[in-house]
Amino acid sequence: MAGNAGQKAQGENMQKIDLTTLTLPQLSQLKQQLEQDLSLYQDSLQTLKIAQTKFQESAESAEKLESTQEGAPILVPLTGSMYVPGKISKPEQPLIDIGTGYYAENTIEQAKSYFKRKVKFVTEQMEKVQMLGIEKSQVRDAVAEVMDLKVQAQVAANPQQAAVRA
Repeated sequence: MAGNAGQKAQGENMQKIDLTTLTLPQLSQLKQQLEQDLSLYQDSLQTLKIAQTKFQESAESAEKLESTQEGAPILVPLTGSMYVPGKISKPEQPLIDIGTGYYAENTIEQAKSYFKRKVKFVTEQMEKVQMLGIEKSQVRDAVAEVMDLKVQAQVAANPQQAAVRA
């Protein structure tokens, strides 16, 4: 299976190549590139998971505003770890962070809808990255299999060298 054909990433397109025609150094380099790609995908998944969680928490916060009275005490985040006390004004029209320092005043329903759309979008992106990761992992496994076969073939072709190395 793996000996007949594999895939190599070429930009965004996947190009089929015969892995058996590559030398061991070429296969090793390809495997290393695939492992780097997999690491990048894992990092991307972690980042997307953090964003997904934040959007879910924001949607939950918007729901909590429905039962909140004007003037209710709240802690306002200044940074990720520093909060100052404040009071809620206009709980029916929350300001939501729409990215890069921009905020929009919405109704609670609009805010919940916005965050649900964001959660859905991030989830879809996570699924795409996971699929790419699975494909790259399969290709990496195929490359490793061909590398093993080539090493075994070299050992079989030169049994004296194998005995010297052992």
